[in-house]
Amino acid sequence: MAVKVLVVDDSGFFRRRVSEILSADSNIQVVGTATNGKEAIDQALSLKPDVITMDYEMPMMDGITAVRHIMQRCPTPVLMFSSLTHEGARVTLDALDAGAVDFLPKNFEDISRNPEKVKQLLCEKILSISRSNRRVSTYSAPAPVAAPAPTPAPSSIGSYGHSAPVRPAPAPAPIPARAHAPVTSSPAPKRKAYKLVAIGTSTGGPVALQRVLTQLPANFPAPIVLIQHMPAAFTKAFAERLDKLCRISVKEAEDGDILRPGVALLAPGGKQMMIDGRGAVRILPGDERLNYKPCVDITFGSAAKTFGDKVLAVVLTGMGADGREGARLLKQGGSSIWAQDEASCVIYGMPMAIVKAELADAVYSLDDIGRHIVEACV
Repeated sequence: MAVKVLVVDDSGFFRRRVSEILSADSNIQVVGTATNGKEAIDQALSLKPDVITMDYEMPMMDGITAVRHIMQRCPTPVLMFSSLTHEGARVTLDALDAGAVDFLPKNFEDISRNPEKVKQLLCEKILSISRSNRRVSTYSAPAPVAAPAPTPAPSSIGSYGHSAPVRPAPAPAPIPARAHAPVTSSPAPKRKAYKLVAIGTSTGGPVALQRVLTQLPANFPAPIVLIQHMPAAFTKAFAERLDKLCRISVKEAEDGDILRPGVALLAPGGKQMMIDGRGAVRILPGDERLNYKPCVDITFGSAAKTFGDKVLAVVLTGMGADGREGARLLKQGGSSIWAQDEASCVIYGMPMAIVKAELADAVYSLDDIGRHIVEACV
């Protein structure tokens, strides 16, 4: 049966173009369009689509507000379209917190220049997120761990040079569980003197990382590296967001950064992050032959070579199997591999690849992973 899609955008050109691209795929049926957030809610309720594509800047009601209402009234996987700017990244991260599953850059030039590539990417995203966990709303998440009290910090964006309080981002929407997914959980972890915690993720990762990292104390004893599939324009904004919410420090990694306890380094989008023998990160150009930039396998593999059996690697929600081969190298060296369980994943792809390859030492629910990381690290 074809995946039913509702296309929401105030641009007539973009609505038509997205509808044409999707309708050309026999596995997808465009069942309706909407020009603003209010129409999107009404159409979602009446048409019951399998997936909604959503612009964020629209008249009457913006896309983020519409996503929040849709998640409350008729939970449906939402794919956001966003601009490749710092502001576009910030708004997209707000949309993911509101409940959107994934996003794609909204680039009119790419649609004109590479129509086949755009068609393939868009249709793949639609078909993948149609199988996500976002539709079932039976999962109830505990209240997020409180971040430290915000302190005034100088800001040059939007404050014209005046000091402004750092405001925490909105609490992420609950990640629903599949009604049929069994709840599986491994025993509490054994304590070990890990020299590195490495976390890889993709679709659903921004919210998942926020949940995990906000549970870590400021004096967390190990360095952390984060690999999130994300465009170059987004990772700096994402690192800034996490840094405001977490007790540990989070920053976008730069070439030569030294691994330090209680500091998480986020791999920059469009590039690759490796760890050298001195305990520093190397940021390398993204290899066009690789599907993912950054790539979890590359960072995990370099960590295996540098730290042997002293790595705790965690694979969270995401499409595909990135991280499996890097985890295999870590496992061969004696390091520990954890996977997020199916019930709490938005997309059970990357963790499933770890489990199916029999590489997982433990499988935990998302809301238990942060606590268990703290328990495991001496």
